[in-house]
This record gives sequence, structure tokens and C-alpha cells, in this order.
Amino acid sequence: MTMKKFSFHVLRIGLGITFTWIGILIVHNPVGWGSYLQPWAARLVPFPLIPAMVATGFVDMIIGALLVLNQWTWLASLMGALQLVIVLVCAGITDVTVRDIGLLAASFALAASCFDKNN
Repeated sequence: MTMKKFSFHVLRIGLGITFTWIGILIVHNPVGWGSYLQPWAARLVPFPLIPAMVATGFVDMIIGALLVLNQWTWLASLMGALQLVIVLVCAGITDVTVRDIGLLAASFALAASCFDKNN
């Protein structure tokens, strides 16, 4: 296995575990995670916040599972990047979300590597 393929798998599995884990945490404590939303963003949610957060947790778990299983990796990594952009916009850049910038970059890098013909 080349180092390029090895790094692809390390990045894919690492992001997959991260998305799965955060999804589980959100589902177990939707109120706590919902509290990170900026008030203007919480008002935009068209239904109660708890079900919205639970749905977000399940989306994160689906993204994570697809990445770990190496299924539709390009789509899962783009969905993960979109999810992280939404988080950064709706929660703002804080002590908690600042690490999401790195996860966002990693998600874009993984998506890009899926389209690399030399990979």
C-alpha cells in the first residue's frame, strides 16, 4: 500500500469515527448541544430544537458510518464538510467549534482525494 493510500484510509477512518462519536453525543444530549447555537440560528429552525438536534446527530452518524465503511466516501465527506460549515455559521467560532475548522479542511481534502485519478 502506498503512503498516499494509507493516508487516505487514516483520514477517512479518523473522520468517520469523529462524525459517528459526535452524532452519538448529540443524540444523547440534544439540549446541551443545541445550546451552542446562536439565538438567531435557533429561531430559524422550523420545528422544535430537540428533534432538530437529534436529526443532526443521526446525520452525523450516517456520515461517519459511510466514511468508516468506505461507501460513497466522496458524498459522505462533502456532506460532512457542509455539516461543518453549517455548524460554524450557526454556532460561530468558539472554544468548542474552532477545531471544526480542521475537520472541515480534512473533509474537503478527503473529498478531493476521492476525485484524484492518481489515488
